[in-house]
Amino acid sequence: MINCNNAYERIFKRFDEHGDRKLSPSELRRFLETLGEELLPMEEARELMESMDSEGDGLLGLEEFVGWMEREMRGDEEGKIKELREAFMMYAMEGSECITPKSLKRMLSRLGEVNKFKRLCYDRRI
Repeated sequence: MINCNNAYERIFKRFDEHGDRKLSPSELRRFLETLGEELLPMEEARELMESMDSEGDGLLGLEEFVGWMEREMRGDEEGKIKELREAFMMYAMEGSECITPKSLKRMLSRLGEVNKFKRLCYDRRI
């Protein structure tokens, strides 16, 4: 299993251009940009930094960075779980919390995939 703190520390060091064990707003902007985020204006990067900066020095230390990343990952996991539940309920029978062959066939036919369902049923003898 991957130790997330070590991974976060490697990421942190990669973007700590000055090697001072602190991320500046510009270093934070560069990090977010590599994640595919739109480049933040410097003022917004400073505001984001202030919201995470528990030491009040205008910079982000490793512990602050790790805490932020863990909060972001937890939020991301919760979002994924919600999306999976919503997708599951699309296939589940109305009023039920399970997917039946009938509800699966209904959903796949809506998606135009009913032939795949028929092959699956035949192969599995459902």
